[in-house]
Amino acid sequence: MPETLGPLSTFAVLGIGLLFGLKHATEVDHVVAVSTIVSQHRNVWRSTLVGALWGAGHTAALLITGVFVLTLKIAIPERVSSWLEFCVALMIIGLGATALWRALRKRGDVHVHEHKHGAISHVHVHFHESQTEHDAKRTHTHAVSQIGLKPVLIGAMHGLAGSGALTLLVLTQIKSTGYGLLYLAVFGVGSIAGMLLMSGLIGLPFALTSRKLTGLHHRLQTAAAVVSLAFGFWYAYQLL
Repeated sequence: MPETLGPLSTFAVLGIGLLFGLKHATEVDHVVAVSTIVSQHRNVWRSTLVGALWGAGHTAALLITGVFVLTLKIAIPERVSSWLEFCVALMIIGLGATALWRALRKRGDVHVHEHKHGAISHVHVHFHESQTEHDAKRTHTHAVSQIGLKPVLIGAMHGLAGSGALTLLVLTQIKSTGYGLLYLAVFGVGSIAGMLLMSGLIGLPFALTSRKLTGLHHRLQTAAAVVSLAFGFWYAYQLL
């Protein structure tokens, strides 16, 4: 690819970067990792915010790595990339284990309520999440602060693990550092948009079952945790 690109070539390259970023967000390890966090939330808005924060961390890691790689014209050693991928596998295992422990612990939040309607009384089983009470008065929430930095850090870890192959591709195809960083930025925007959509879709069944179908909601949370554990162990085994 030439040192300077024409307007049409630039548009085509950046368009490809955007599409690749969208596709990149749908990779299995990304989706599995994000699903364990999304399973904790009870509405689609917070689920999409998880994806956006993941994408922000992912893009930041790519750009920071890209500055060094493209400026110094060096490639990340394959051994380092492999270790970063293995760290991602361990992270996914940790996320799955944490999610499974949280799902099993919630079984202790089941209790019985008794209600009276005139002279007739009845009891029913009721589920509470740890942050929910019957008389809770919630005037407003700070969604980002409640979600925390976990999606950002997970996205950054994925970004570091994938930066080796991506920056090597950019380094060999785009000779201009400025265009290379622009490509990475557009790629990052695509990954943010893709993961925002994916996390929203993943969060939909958790949101729909969180109110009335509590048992199904709990089973979905448990399933997400088990899938994360299984995939994490398989991923780690493939990298050994």
